[in-house]
Amino acid sequence: MSTTRPYPPGDLGPEPGGAGASAAPAGQIRRLRLAGTRGAVARARDFAREALHDWGWLPAGNADQRAAAEDVLLVVSELVTNACLHAEGPEELRLRCTAKVLRLEVSDLGAGSPAPRSPHRPGRPGGHGMFIVQRLCLDWGVVRNTDGAGKTVWAELAAPS
Repeated sequence: MSTTRPYPPGDLGPEPGGAGASAAPAGQIRRLRLAGTRGAVARARDFAREALHDWGWLPAGNADQRAAAEDVLLVVSELVTNACLHAEGPEELRLRCTAKVLRLEVSDLGAGSPAPRSPHRPGRPGGHGMFIVQRLCLDWGVVRNTDGAGKTVWAELAAPS
């Protein structure tokens, strides 16, 4: 987990001064309830893909924009899959888009904390999810629920240029 942020987790910092670098309204948030649903990973990816269309990330105008959108969908898949495998299933997916960052949050009721497997062994099956998240994201972390039950795993990706 990164600790090099100039501002605390959840604070995306000041917005850029120029005109909209993203089609999304500043701070737009989308929520998808996933508690008790079947096919949570596919539903979460479809939900994220629809938000990316609405926010102008898709259809991508060039290879860099396409890669940014694909990275978002992969990270959504990894975070929701981890909640399914290790935390009794996801409760909710939240997406927040600003002009410079897309923040993904997956809430669950699990007690554990995700961490990249160390040492990372690329040739072995499984255990790559948080390594992928760490490699693709600007930052990620875990926030425990104040009532003691569960957590939110969040990740932030740069908006496409």
